Amino acid sequence: MWRTLTLVLACACALQAQVSVGAAAVDITPPPGAPMPGYYYNRGGEGVHDPLHAKAIVFEHGGVKAALVACDLIGLPAAVAEAARARIERETGIPRERVMISATHTHTGALLISGPNRYNLEGEALALARQYTDSVPVKIAEAVAKARAALRPARVRAGIGQEPSLTFNRRFLMSDGTIAWNPGKRNPRIVRPAGPIDADVPVVWWESEKGEALAAYVNYALHLDTVGGTQVSADYPYTLAKLLGAAHGEQLVTLFTIGAAGNLNHIDVSTARPQKGHGEAARIGTVLAAAALKTAWKAEPAAGGRRQGASAVGRLPLRPYTAEDLAWARKTAATFGRKDAAPFNDLVRASRIEEIAGREGKPLEAEVQVIALGSDLAWVGLPGEIFTELGRAIKLASPFRYTIVAELANGSLGYVPDRKAYGEGAYEVESARCAEGSGELLVEKAVELLLKLHAGADARVAGTE
Repeated sequence: MWRTLTLVLACACALQAQVSVGAAAVDITPPPGAPMPGYYYNRGGEGVHDPLHAKAIVFEHGGVKAALVACDLIGLPAAVAEAARARIERETGIPRERVMISATHTHTGALLISGPNRYNLEGEALALARQYTDSVPVKIAEAVAKARAALRPARVRAGIGQEPSLTFNRRFLMSDGTIAWNPGKRNPRIVRPAGPIDADVPVVWWESEKGEALAAYVNYALHLDTVGGTQVSADYPYTLAKLLGAAHGEQLVTLFTIGAAGNLNHIDVSTARPQKGHGEAARIGTVLAAAALKTAWKAEPAAGGRRQGASAVGRLPLRPYTAEDLAWARKTAATFGRKDAAPFNDLVRASRIEEIAGREGKPLEAEVQVIALGSDLAWVGLPGEIFTELGRAIKLASPFRYTIVAELANGSLGYVPDRKAYGEGAYEVESARCAEGSGELLVEKAVELLLKLHAGADARVAGTE
């Protein structure tokens, strides 16, 4: 099922070998009127609250380089990520398997067109979306090239803080025994959350030998759908980066990635307070920035040694459907974007069935990637909106002291629930293209790669099925 692409970025390196880092940000703000993703109706951008960026951190040890990239986008189709990785390899010499590109999942970014989609765009809107999609790999590669050019000697420190006040499981057990998604604030039928949260705030901090902050990598498991509306915005990571820069200088590049947050969001159902808009995004970004700064202050040096990585591609089975399901889905999906559009839940189900049918039985290809910096620190990239139970399982089983799980990395397969959720239903499960058990397959592969890298394997593994 799995095809191992690479099992090592670098062979053993002396512990005292110099670490270098470079970081850069490139503007990827879309043009006026560009279609915005995230919902089951069409929107066009109307003004810019704050710019969008592709941010890159390139680090080097023992002559071997790797790149971590985050884009202010709702998702990154695998074709777009691959185009960017190929361009990065040509222009910088950093092989694709040493490049992890993720999306922050902002719902106030721009739509990328790659393969079938539910938006039924036409005319100028379609042309803008295609032009923007074509520009993104170029700008991602530009960010990596600038970061590579900025390489300088550095120290790296890491830590994991806690911030439990911002993120909430959005699936709830209701008084009638069902599981509901976002059932509303102060809903008297809520019994309890149907799952956990992940309060971890992993921070990786690079600074010059004189102590000047150069780059920060911050990860948190919280859905980015705070702002709403039609103004372009990076959502709460905008405030996070602004405040870290205010504390440590404008030269600091803060790269944010979203953790396993497929079933988590910012809505606190215990209060009736409104939680939408730029003010709420700023509040979340401020609290998260405080947690990141506290974590960075106490972060400890990451151990030296091997700079390794592994990447494997596997096939995830598709959800089943019938001929009757497909006929209904095509009729329902045709109403998308119209004033008489079908109900939300019907659009979700129809979109899923149509997309699966379009694959003509071809399984979903999912890349699991791991990059390790020494024996203490590892990043895991997963290509979808991953349920937090799955991300927590990877971190619990990892032998690394610090394990960071970034969802929506190198691809965007939609929701990936855990096995338990499939029997419960609700929005994420209704939307999921992959079949039950797919999430556990991703966990199994990620843990396998983490264990191999931590054990110090230093031989290239031939591709196998």
